[in-house]
Amino acid sequence: MDLFRAMTVFAEVARSGSMSAASRKLLITPAMVGQYVAALEDRLGMRLLNRTTRKQKLTDFGLSYLEQCHDILERVAASETQAEGLQHSFGGKLRLTAPISFGTECLIPALQRYRKMAPDVEIDITLTDRVIDLVDEGIDIAFRIGELNDSSMIGRPLMPYRMAVCASPEYLQAYGTPAHPSELFEHQLLSLSASSRSPWRLSRGEEKIEIPVHSKLTINNGQALRVAARSGLGIVMQPEILLSEDMISGRLVRLFQEWHIRERQVWLLYLRDKRMTPKIRAFINFSLEAFSAGKVEANPHNQPLTP
Repeated sequence: MDLFRAMTVFAEVARSGSMSAASRKLLITPAMVGQYVAALEDRLGMRLLNRTTRKQKLTDFGLSYLEQCHDILERVAASETQAEGLQHSFGGKLRLTAPISFGTECLIPALQRYRKMAPDVEIDITLTDRVIDLVDEGIDIAFRIGELNDSSMIGRPLMPYRMAVCASPEYLQAYGTPAHPSELFEHQLLSLSASSRSPWRLSRGEEKIEIPVHSKLTINNGQALRVAARSGLGIVMQPEILLSEDMISGRLVRLFQEWHIRERQVWLLYLRDKRMTPKIRAFINFSLEAFSAGKVEANPHNQPLTP
């Protein structure tokens, strides 16, 4: 048995969702696909797939083995890239997508360093708070925030988004300053449309509180949401790195500084079967360094930032 070929077939079956779909992708018969998977299971002495006449599902061992297969296949693909002499070619287009606020405030300001590494790469960025399909849109790398639900992609953790709760001085003067998170039930909360159903979770020692967000104003753009908060329309919770300038200037006042707000993880995503071209690998390595925890900081208190 060609072990590498069998691993390739198994990975395609897992990606495609069926042996017939994998056979069409690999240009071999469904029977041959089944033979490769069966031979692999015999070699391992473990079942990789639970199969019925209507569907198939990876076993727990199959999920674990699939991760190892992807790692091996990716390493082999990278070695082939080097063998083909492509490592010197950093040209072509690199297509990225990111949430609007993260892309505007974090990604774009950091791109100059990558441009110095790969000056011939054309960068095409789609900023949207909508979750788009990387295959359909031809995206090489995506930045996402929060929980991941798509096992077809590899997720690399970057920095966590530390959150802050703020309101304008005008709003607080008109409606009062809440001294405890429980008082938020009596205030106007502003919400991003994509996360309007997500409660605000705060903790202080053993004390924990969850605030359902029933907002009378939801907006699908984080920058517009901050403008709404500055205009006195309500209280906002956003990443502190996005609120820091407004807090420093006094346009917004931070609330509940002694409370911890659950962080939101920033992820770098790419397809499992994405070929690691030099420009993509270089950008991944750049992002892991540029956006790692502690590398992108906001001023946590309303103090002037030093150069």
